[in-house]
Amino acid sequence: MFASPVFDNRRDAAEKLAELLLPYRGRKPLVLAIPRGAVPMAKIIADRLGGEVDVVLARKLGAPYSPEYAIGAIVENGWVYLSPESALSGISPAYIKQEKAKQLDTIRQRRKQYTPLRNPVDPRGRVVIIVDDGLATGATMIAALHAIRSQNPAELVCAVPVAAPDSLEKVRPLADAVACAYAPPHFRAVGQFYRDFKQVEDEEVERILSAA
Repeated sequence: MFASPVFDNRRDAAEKLAELLLPYRGRKPLVLAIPRGAVPMAKIIADRLGGEVDVVLARKLGAPYSPEYAIGAIVENGWVYLSPESALSGISPAYIKQEKAKQLDTIRQRRKQYTPLRNPVDPRGRVVIIVDDGLATGATMIAALHAIRSQNPAELVCAVPVAAPDSLEKVRPLADAVACAYAPPHFRAVGQFYRDFKQVEDEEVERILSAA
């Protein structure tokens, strides 16, 4: 069964997600987006909750013949998550090493591009909400949660409008709370649940972060 779209666009998804996150209003949460698609969403959520917006830089490691399919993910400090499936797929260590280097280079370029004049906001001791526009394999969110957990937030929340149910269960133990508007059993891809899922450009990300 192929689902009808649930969200008009990312703004609509962010507004619905913000409703689930209202208990954090007044606690000045740090809302961290996984770029690029989640950045406008995180801005909307931060504004609704009276919080602060920034990014957590995590990149998926794509499969050799299907780069959109995540076999794992890497974060800014070089920590890598590899999915259990990747160990069974026969992917060579040489390919994984090459993919890690490629994605880490992209992360470093984006840090210079997105926040050239300041350091990342420190999550220590704060309520931190990590936002993405959807959860497919869960690899990128797993890596992002691990990266922020190591920086000792007071509370760590995973927030996504839509998720594959099995991936949602993978991330649940890594967060103190999970907010998800929709976890359908017929999940195929994040984009199927949006009427408008156009790409967010770097210029929009830079504009949002420069104003933060």
